[in-house]
Amino acid sequence: MKVFLSLGANKGDKKSSLKEALKKLGEKKINVRKISPLFLTEPFGYKRQPDFLNVAVQAETDLPPFELLDTVKSIEAEMGRKSAFSPRWGPRIIDIDIIFYGNIMINSARLTIPHIGLAERLFVLVPLNEIAGGFRHRAFKSSVKELLKNCKKEEKILRIGAVNE
Repeated sequence: MKVFLSLGANKGDKKSSLKEALKKLGEKKINVRKISPLFLTEPFGYKRQPDFLNVAVQAETDLPPFELLDTVKSIEAEMGRKSAFSPRWGPRIIDIDIIFYGNIMINSARLTIPHIGLAERLFVLVPLNEIAGGFRHRAFKSSVKELLKNCKKEEKILRIGAVNE
């Protein structure tokens, strides 16, 4: 199944954390096919924290959605991410979110696909547009590119190269 993930980090060596997470995805049956450029973004929600580095990835996996969720959460834990943050949206060594899982829609207490709030998050939409601007999920009447164009949020976001540079 084709999936799209968003990765972000704002603690420690952020770029190294993203590289490590990408490597771990491959080790866990999540085959990364495309990686967006690297973006420096301001924090979402809680602003009193360092800026993030963000990328979006397109991957292929045979893992069902909830197993994929458990796998990305296990990668976060292996890398030292604590599950409870105060404040919400606080600093993190790594954050891996499932944005799309094919055209599947899920709305449960544990998992929402497409990712909730996607249409208002430039730090997700801008990198995702770089690798999947034409992707259209059945939950939206718009492509990723159109969602980005219609997003009214104004956050600092700066393209700074590639994660593997």
